[in-house]
Amino acid sequence: MKKFIYLIIFFSFFDLFTQLPVMSTYAESLGASAFLTGLAVGMYSLSNTLGNIISGFLTDRKGPFVILIIGLLTTGLSLSLYNLVEDPIILLIVRFVHGLVAGLIVPAAFTFLANATEQEKRGKGSAISGAFVGIAAIIGPAFSGILASRTSVPFVFNITASFMILLGILSFFLLKSNQVKKQKSEPSTNIPISVFFKNTSTLKAFLGAFFLMFSQGVIAYLLPLKVQSLGFDSRLSGTLMSTFGIIAVLVFILPTNRIFDKVAPIKTLALGISLMGVSQILISQADSSTLLYIPMACYGIGFGFLFPSVNSLLIDSTTAEIRGKAYGYFYAFFSLGVVLGSSLLGWLSLGVVSGFIFTGVVLLVFAIIIISTKQMR
Repeated sequence: MKKFIYLIIFFSFFDLFTQLPVMSTYAESLGASAFLTGLAVGMYSLSNTLGNIISGFLTDRKGPFVILIIGLLTTGLSLSLYNLVEDPIILLIVRFVHGLVAGLIVPAAFTFLANATEQEKRGKGSAISGAFVGIAAIIGPAFSGILASRTSVPFVFNITASFMILLGILSFFLLKSNQVKKQKSEPSTNIPISVFFKNTSTLKAFLGAFFLMFSQGVIAYLLPLKVQSLGFDSRLSGTLMSTFGIIAVLVFILPTNRIFDKVAPIKTLALGISLMGVSQILISQADSSTLLYIPMACYGIGFGFLFPSVNSLLIDSTTAEIRGKAYGYFYAFFSLGVVLGSSLLGWLSLGVVSGFIFTGVVLLVFAIIIISTKQMR
């Protein structure tokens, strides 16, 4: 059952990462202005945030099984809607629907996984799930970039749609017997939202998720510009992103993943976010391709430490009855991080170098706050 959930997590993030290299050019090919192109790219994350929150509420009320199947099937159908897109406005509508229903999947999948994982193995389990996210980050952009150039963007999404619908059908038969038995008692699911934000550990997990993807948004936005400023083509951007993904996956799957069950997640969280902060500052100063690979490897190590840490922190600070709602907010912070990471620097009119330095400093300050608040408790 866990292996099948890992497969669902892979394809959920594969759906996300296949969009990254093709969406802006696809929007432009439809005649979208610069504003509408940016809106088309960000619309998915905005509606995905709403979908995550809705998924959290429904997962605690109905159980992850039902929400997971609905999310997979509707995401498959929404991906097929790209075949109907003929102008930028229709694209925006499809992007909103796609992001909304895709947002149902991840909180339900991680809730299913967390409820089925022994407490003493939650760190290693989070690392393995992170490995599938990392593999999706490596394969997704390359897959869509190459295939879209030879066929079309809707064709790429049709392939993903087929996998989603197939997974939805298989989920009905494979996961039906693994439903959590406590789903019928509902009082605890009516707890106010403020409870999550008053719990220091849960709040740190939310903020860790936000800054993880905030940093990722900055990398996606600024790294191609940095590579271009050094006189290299977009292929270097792709190999740099693959380098970070491969390093992160190695941290997830090698015996090093045992550290997440032996060391307090707050410590590995602070280490991961610090490494990511340092890497952003190093990227800003790099003046050759070699000096870009080193900080991207450092970034991969930081990502590898951070992702399992925030998951473990969330599992430790919640119970099975409210975990769906917690994961809903958790992945809403993920989506918000992507949106703000790529857009905030544009609003601040920061250049490539100053943008990387700004992000690195923000991440390091967050790491200091994480450690200092732990010491004050």
